[in-house]
Amino acid sequence: MPATQAPAIVYYGDDFTGATDTLGTAARASLRALLFLKTPDAARLAQAGPLDVLGIAGAARAMAPETMQAELAPVAALFRSLGARVLHYKTCSTFDSAPHIGSIGAAVRALRGAVEQPWTAIVGGQPNIGRHCLFGNLFAAAGAGGEVFRIDRHPTMSRHPVTPMHEADLRLHLAKQGLAGVRSIPFTAASRGPQVLGEALQQALRPDAGNTTEAVLFDVADAPQLAAIGQVLWAEARRATLLAVGPSSVVDALAGALGTRADAQADPRRTGPARGPVLVLAGSLSPVTARQVAAARSFDTVWLDAPRLAQRDAATLERHAREIAQGLARGRNVLACTRPANEAPTEGDSTVDAQALSRAGGDLLARVLAMAPLQRVGIAGGDTSSHAVQALDAWGLSYVADMGAGASLCRVHSDDAALDGMEIMLKGGQMGSDDVFERLVHGDAGSAVSSRNH
Repeated sequence: MPATQAPAIVYYGDDFTGATDTLGTAARASLRALLFLKTPDAARLAQAGPLDVLGIAGAARAMAPETMQAELAPVAALFRSLGARVLHYKTCSTFDSAPHIGSIGAAVRALRGAVEQPWTAIVGGQPNIGRHCLFGNLFAAAGAGGEVFRIDRHPTMSRHPVTPMHEADLRLHLAKQGLAGVRSIPFTAASRGPQVLGEALQQALRPDAGNTTEAVLFDVADAPQLAAIGQVLWAEARRATLLAVGPSSVVDALAGALGTRADAQADPRRTGPARGPVLVLAGSLSPVTARQVAAARSFDTVWLDAPRLAQRDAATLERHAREIAQGLARGRNVLACTRPANEAPTEGDSTVDAQALSRAGGDLLARVLAMAPLQRVGIAGGDTSSHAVQALDAWGLSYVADMGAGASLCRVHSDDAALDGMEIMLKGGQMGSDDVFERLVHGDAGSAVSSRNH
């Protein structure tokens, strides 16, 4: 790609839902953005045209460190070849990860050789979805607009079935993953503007008793502080390429320094009603998704046999696919849900292999779409979303509209005419308002329709 067309930012999303949230953040800031479903080659780059933000959707948060190394090597090579200034490793806003799976430390080790700066920037909060970092400690809301908890006391994330968060201090959390020497800059510096924050950064980067700083954690208490963080990081990146770690707030911050703001777009790209029946595959077992399932009044519900699907039982997969496809063929919206009816919502079920169930969800979606092509689909659950999209014959996603609280509606790009142009919403288990599935059917009138149905 010619240097004049080099993107400012290349990011890798460690799961597909987070990757689409970052895509939406960039697009709402009027940045030219496209999310590739794997590392693009020269032909795909030419097809995409000039970009400000180039995203790559992955599934590193569900990988062992050795697998992450192989996954991220092509991303590092692409970044070096493009001439971009910031390489962003997009993590979940709750930073849930562990030394043995989804290790953020392993990701930094795999990527930092691609940049010139010897230190890594870590942005610790994403205020627009209720994630705040104060004096190095992470806090998160329980659902959209819910009560805010310290992450190790969060009713869901402290009990996550794969990567439970038992440590709120991100410096200690990341040290367990091999990222030692993380220094923290308190939110009080960012609140005083970019000059004070820049001075605090230089102080943090000075060697202390012979020890160098491996990474700097930037507190984020509220959204206005992101502007100062973005200006400081962009100044550093223009001097020498930079690796930045954190949620979509990394791009949100940098967007301001690039001359745009995430809230400056005159056209909010409102969600229109679906053209035809809608399928939602709810693989998440979180209480937030359970509330969204309960509020989905415009759907026929198919309760999936999660244990048998996780065991890759072919007959069960075929039976569910046909039941869903038949409902869609009749013009009905269908919600396929892995939580059995009348079962109390939990974050996980120890009797079901969560990863195997997520992979089965991808197989189920591909089989249903082969039987009943659709114009709009929704997927709930981070791992379920990743496997579902990977099961499709698609190469990219572009932004369509904001679905609220960390969820974006995207357009599928595929060489398969039956898939090209299909709209898809990917959301994590903790993301989205209670009426998000209704909005997927009715557009921005979904809240009113849901209320009438109640």
